[in-house]
Order: sequence, then C-alpha cells, then structure tokens
Amino acid sequence: MKVMKFGGTSVGKPERMHQVAQLITKENEPKIVVLSALSGTTNTLVSIGDALAKSDKEKAKEIIDTLEKHYRSFVLELLQTAPARDKANKILDEHFEFLNIITRISFNEALNKDILAQGELMSTKLFSVYLEEKGIKHALIPALEFMSIDANDEPQVPAIRQKLIPVLASHPGITLFITQGYICRNIRGEVDNLKRGGSDYTASLVAAAAHCSVCEIWTDIDGMHNNDPRVVGKTLPVEQLSFEEAAELAYFGAKILHPTCIWPAQSEKVPVKLLNTMQPEAAGTVITQEAGSVGVKAVAAKDGIIAINIKSSRMLLAYGFLRKIFEVFEKYRTPIDMVTTSEVAVSLTIDTDAFLPSIVKELEPFGHVEVDKDQTIVSIVGNDIAQTQDILSKLFDTLKPVPVRMVSYGGSKHNVSMLIPSAEKLKTLKLLNKGLFGLN
Repeated sequence: MKVMKFGGTSVGKPERMHQVAQLITKENEPKIVVLSALSGTTNTLVSIGDALAKSDKEKAKEIIDTLEKHYRSFVLELLQTAPARDKANKILDEHFEFLNIITRISFNEALNKDILAQGELMSTKLFSVYLEEKGIKHALIPALEFMSIDANDEPQVPAIRQKLIPVLASHPGITLFITQGYICRNIRGEVDNLKRGGSDYTASLVAAAAHCSVCEIWTDIDGMHNNDPRVVGKTLPVEQLSFEEAAELAYFGAKILHPTCIWPAQSEKVPVKLLNTMQPEAAGTVITQEAGSVGVKAVAAKDGIIAINIKSSRMLLAYGFLRKIFEVFEKYRTPIDMVTTSEVAVSLTIDTDAFLPSIVKELEPFGHVEVDKDQTIVSIVGNDIAQTQDILSKLFDTLKPVPVRMVSYGGSKHNVSMLIPSAEKLKTLKLLNKGLFGLN
C-alpha cells in the first residue's frame, strides 16, 4: 500500500481533480489518497474566522456567500450527471448551512477549528462523488476517526496506527481510500488541525502508521529544486536527498515540503517522493535513508527571522550562563534556529515575535539586549558538506558583496547556514545559484 497526497493547487480546479482521479487509478497497488482543501479555501476560512472574532458578522456572511458561489460553480464543472450534481450540492448545503449558523452564535477558538476543517471535508466529499460518478470503487475514510494529537498538540504514530488499521479493515475488498489532510482531533476529542502544511504531515503519518511502501507528495513543481524557482532564473530538481538533508531544506524554507513531514516517514523508513501533478512523467525527488551523492545539493531561505544579541562582560567563565538564557526561550516555547557565542556575547535567532517583549524583558538582567528584525537565514544543504573541501572558501568568495551577520557551521554535517538582512535575500540566492551551481 502507498500514500498519495495532493495539495490545494492539484485539486483547485475541476480539471485538476479529474487529472488526480486518473493518476490514482493508473496502477492496482492499494493506496490511501490524502487531499488538501481546494486552493484558496483555507485562507478564505481563516478570513471568516477573523471576521467573526471581530464580531463583524456581516463581513463573515459576505465571505461565506462568495465561497459558496465558487463551490457551486465548481460542482457544475466537476460533475456531468444530474444525480451526481444533486448529491454534491446536498453536501454543500450541509457545510454552508453550518458556516451560516456560526454567524449567529457565540464565536470561540474551538468553533474556529471547526470552520478551518470545512475545506478538507468538502474537497474529499466532492472528489468521492466524482469517483462514484465514474464508477471507481473506493471508500471515503474520515480523518477525524483516526488522526489525533496528544496533550502537547503532537501526533503519535502508534496511536494513529491503532485506529487506522481497523478503519481500513472495515472495508473488505476496497483498495482505494480517500481521506482528509490537515484535520484531526485533539486530546479532548474536539476537531483540531496539524497547522499550516498539515496535509503533508497527515500523509507522512498515515504512511508510517500503515507501513506503506512509499509516501508520494504531489504538488505543482517537479520535486525539490536546488534553489527557489520563484526567485532565481534557472533551477534544477534534485534527484535524491537523505531524510536529514530534506529535513534541513524543509525547515529552512523550501516551500514544497512541510518540515514536519519528514520524521514520521523516516521513523518507519518509508521513502518520500516529491512529484508534479502537471508533469506526472517527471522523475521528481526521492527522499530515502541514503543521500545518493556527496556535496552541495540545494539552497533554501527562511524569512521572518529575528536576531537577538545578549552582550555581557560577566559572561566570561560564567557557569550556567547559556543554560539560563535558553531557559527563557523554553519558558515561552520559542524555538531557536541559530546560535553563535563569543567571550562576551551570545547571538541567536528565532522565527516568531509572539513573546518577544516578554523574552527581551527576562533577558535584560543578563546583559545588554539588541534585537534586529527583518533577517533571513540562508542554508546551503548537502551530504557531508561540512567535510567537503573548500566549501567555506567558495561560499565566502561567492558572498563577498553580502553583509553576513552570523554563520552556523559544524552543528550538522549536512548544513551551513548564514544570517543576512532580508533585503539581501534576492541577491544572495542569485549569487549562490551562480557560484555553487553555475546557473544564472
């Protein structure tokens, strides 16, 4: 059995959904198909929740009506027969009735999670109706029956496996299963989600839980590229990455893959393939235990970084100084990306300002605190690049025109990271594309 996950752009238009149906029926291997919401839907649902949080029910109703109009038009193009269209429209009746009801009741965060779940619920149900119209035997298995998170909002593969296997077994003779990405239940049994990019996470978790042969992530680009194709002129897909290399790239900004997607597949040694819905014949990128080759493979950039510098002459030989600093970030559950130290200062980076004022206040007793926003981490990733000859000299020669604020080297044999002002990002990626890969 394998998992095939299709993102919002892959199901965002009726013709794309038709194409997905063709892709999943090309071969007889049993499969679980994970679908995201139609492209743009989750953003729209977020807007509905935001309007309701501000008690702007008129605005929320306006957004709901526009969204419903889009879905009604979608059904007309997706389906050809009157019975199928009637069934699909009854599904939409149910979901838009719910969205309209919530404009008349008290809004809260639990209700907001219900709102955000509507996109995946509708996309999978409509896709199921289309498969039924085409006579394709399948089962729609609700993710809310087996996807769950614990008290720390973390999914656990054994718990998911315990629920998923009986769900699959309850459909004897079925080899094609459709389910929702992103959505789950929390420890209280309420509807919740795996946060942005959660459909990738769902696919990896399901693949691990069901001991699948492969987890295929289908998007609108042919695999992980060596650089950001939206920013630089020419890029090339990377044929093979190790789980460690892919995790570094995903965490440090490669948009094609969500950072959380790696560990479940890695834990069960399930290969991950990144494939292109619009070019299914393309080889894409395969992610396995083995790296495949040595050297630099790709560059990624992570925006929205905040640099914090704590300078103190008392730091010299001060036992426990770093521990006390890290405890501040642990207290506010704020991850640290990069760290550099000297005898009198420590610099580090975070990617959220949610608790920044409180963090700075608690750091001030340790020394003078400086905060720089609008920073970007650029990461150069590859197998054993920390041991690759002349990699540092080549990097710094390439980036002579760029003011590099921090460098992280040696913490991982797969990654060299540099902190730069975000205004220098475009120039930096272009320089690296030419200097490391010979591409303009």
